Amino acid sequence: MILIAHRGNTAGINPERENTVAYINEALEKGYHCEIDICKWDNDLGKFYLGHDEPTEVVDREWLKDNNLWCHAKSYNALEAMMAMGIHCFFHKGDDYTLTSNGWIWAYPGMPGGVKTIAVHPEKLNPEEVKKFAGICGDNIEKYKND
Repeated sequence: MILIAHRGNTAGINPERENTVAYINEALEKGYHCEIDICKWDNDLGKFYLGHDEPTEVVDREWLKDNNLWCHAKSYNALEAMMAMGIHCFFHKGDDYTLTSNGWIWAYPGMPGGVKTIAVHPEKLNPEEVKKFAGICGDNIEKYKND
């Protein structure tokens, strides 16, 4: 099963550190994938910005091409730029399902899924249902490591 740390969180929500390069790198070094928020692409500077609601930290496009990152575009310009650069990304605003640029089905929390689907916040599902997914994305991903 693919284990995806939501914004870099592996053992609970940490608002001060989540969506920062250092925190995300820590989760990647532990062997997890990471879902990150990319709120902006600045075409003039050729830079992407981490951030859920507003830009917080500049990130390099080569860093974003890491195969273990799932980049959640928070704006159209970020989505368009990441798609053009071959960065694994997706965009959604509360729809039940969306497709990532690599063909994965990203399920809204609590929605059922299967072998090509990622469950977001798996604690909203019963444990037997979680086993049907290809991967899970959550803030307490460490608790699923040995399942």
